[in-house]
Amino acid sequence: MRLRVEFTTEPFDLDEAPPHALVAREVIEAAELDSVDVGPFGNTAEGGAEPVLAAVDALLRKALDAGATRVSLQLNVIGEEGR
Repeated sequence: MRLRVEFTTEPFDLDEAPPHALVAREVIEAAELDSVDVGPFGNTAEGGAEPVLAAVDALLRKALDAGATRVSLQLNVIGEEGR
């Protein structure tokens, strides 16, 4: 199964990226995912179910530890592995 996750962390800071946002992005960029799109107002990543779910677990834990007060995410099944 292939998954797509879209996420944001809060609180927002328009002057500079807060620590929780930087940590979440580092986790996603370091994960073994097929594609990652990091932006100022949202992030998207795709890959196999296990790598995506492991990355989501890590980003939730680390973002909260770094001061996030809210993490919004959407997880979609986008196909079968290898397609």
